[in-house]
Amino acid sequence: MILTDSLLDFFLETRKHTETICEPLEIEDYVVQPIVDVSPPKWHLGHTTWFFEEFILKPHVNNYKIFDADFSFVFNSYYETVGKRVVRSDRGNLSRPSVQKVYEYRAHVTSAIKNLFGRHQGKELFDLLEIGIHHEKQHQELLLTDIKYILGNNPLLPKYSEILEEHPSEKHQQEWISVDEGVYEIGHASDDFCYDNELGKHKVYLHSYGISNKLVTNAEYFEFIEAGGYQNFNLWHAEGWDWVNTNQIKAPLYWHLIDDEWHYYSLAGLKKVDANSPVTHISYFEAFAFTQWKGQRLPTEFEWEAAQQYFPWGKRWEWTESAYLPYPNYQKADGALGEYNGKFMVNQKVLRGGSVATPEKHTRPTYRNFFQTNLRWQFTGLRLAK
Repeated sequence: MILTDSLLDFFLETRKHTETICEPLEIEDYVVQPIVDVSPPKWHLGHTTWFFEEFILKPHVNNYKIFDADFSFVFNSYYETVGKRVVRSDRGNLSRPSVQKVYEYRAHVTSAIKNLFGRHQGKELFDLLEIGIHHEKQHQELLLTDIKYILGNNPLLPKYSEILEEHPSEKHQQEWISVDEGVYEIGHASDDFCYDNELGKHKVYLHSYGISNKLVTNAEYFEFIEAGGYQNFNLWHAEGWDWVNTNQIKAPLYWHLIDDEWHYYSLAGLKKVDANSPVTHISYFEAFAFTQWKGQRLPTEFEWEAAQQYFPWGKRWEWTESAYLPYPNYQKADGALGEYNGKFMVNQKVLRGGSVATPEKHTRPTYRNFFQTNLRWQFTGLRLAK
């Protein structure tokens, strides 16, 4: 069990970091929602605060004074158990409450949490606070990717900040790691924090395989584009081919061909594509088509986890060939928190690793992210297997 002081420090550090991410924004940036998958920064600030109020303060503080009775309706995301909420596509219509009001809400809830944990200790509350902290860390990653989409679709392509090294190069040489066939243990086993979708630990049999020690780079992906990869239907799933043609996809998200040179929009502004950086912002459809062009494939999430000690990870969320499904003996939590992961275990692919936008102290080798096959506003890339 984490000690109270350590957990409170972790909570306060997390709350501060969310607001640090928002510091470079102009007030007009806080409410923009270009597409349904992207939420306005103001909504993230309110939703992560609502989570602590709804699941910790309201049930566990006697006579707790709710900050605003409308905020549960405004900042609930998808929790059917909790009640009605604003439709996701309408989050950008919330010109009110004001940004200032949302920051006042954050201060109110943060102060109430500090007071509560200054008086009470107990595993149930500790566990709730810990999942709330990691929930906010998930939204820190979403904040950065949503801010990038908001500004990256502004015709002026404005600079946000150089808050992170968005396109780190991988200097090491590409090599194939050979993994022997056998039985491997998959899933989280320690007492450290994890999400329920990482449980329970179980054994899988894997055939021998090879996996690259390096992510696919922009230079390699440029070759795929030049070879007509986006025009060759043989490389694509039928659904992926429909997606390419319907949306006129010709390159990764944020790539722009300017004077016959590829550039990409980054949080630091428009830059020339760095050939040695891992390719990013590609869909599962694109990752799959690239592997077909190379005559190779994506690793399964089990192959990825069995081999992860052999390569550095965390530069990009890595697409895998695995459907997002429950592990054996998976048990959904009771109540609203049971909606956290289990209800999404359909029609999605697993991503592994982490990305440049993932906050510290959040991921681990067993962490399972998941998205639909067409989405690419996250920092998604790929690693080859054979």
